[in-house]
Amino acid sequence: MTIKPIKPVERAPLLHVTAQESLRVYIVDNDLKAGDPLPPESALALQLGIGRNSMREAIKALESVGVLETRRGIGVFVKEFSFQPLLDNLAYGLQDSLRDIDELRDIRRVLEVGLIERTIALIGNDDIAELRRVTDTMHAKALRHEPIAAEDQEFHQLLFRCQNNRMLTALLEIFWLAFYKASGLADLGNPAPLDTWREHQSIVDAIAARDVAGARLRLDAHYRGIQDLVALNREKVTAGVKPVPASAAPKT
Repeated sequence: MTIKPIKPVERAPLLHVTAQESLRVYIVDNDLKAGDPLPPESALALQLGIGRNSMREAIKALESVGVLETRRGIGVFVKEFSFQPLLDNLAYGLQDSLRDIDELRDIRRVLEVGLIERTIALIGNDDIAELRRVTDTMHAKALRHEPIAAEDQEFHQLLFRCQNNRMLTALLEIFWLAFYKASGLADLGNPAPLDTWREHQSIVDAIAARDVAGARLRLDAHYRGIQDLVALNREKVTAGVKPVPASAAPKT
């Protein structure tokens, strides 16, 4: 296989930023896969026409976003793709913007409502039993006025587990982390945990009955409830009124 050379970088104020793009292009042009090695750092710097320090910064930056990994004493390698850097950065970046949380909630609603038919076609009795176990725990906790965030998160993970879709799982996780971190901004809480339990219980009932239309309607209603909750807390924050207590779990 003929290895395509790295194109030299044009001089710029931030050479390591341009070097990052050159490295990405090099990986794509040479069809490098996870685990494939890159040339030594010194050779990369020479080919790009930049200093070792700029090359080192570029490599570190690509490590931070999960593109490369450095194995001490061995070299630099292409890293297997992971959503984790995206999860970390998106959750952090969204914590100061409830508008973005609204938009992200809408995306997740479309994903779940659109894909629930496939879940109903694939889901087995074991997964349905797991969903009922989670809603039973949610009910018991709601009666004791305990947070149910963990059960709410687990419910939505279980809902699509049967599809074995890693990208979908990661996108749902992005929503959860972003929304949960944003709850620290407006002190979002769930004033009606029993209503949340009823919503989840009705979703399971529709799935168990293989009722696609019913499951879609109930999922959509669940997300309208989330929208109302966010709007309620935003109004309280704007008005300077103390929001719903944080001891109540964020509704997800």
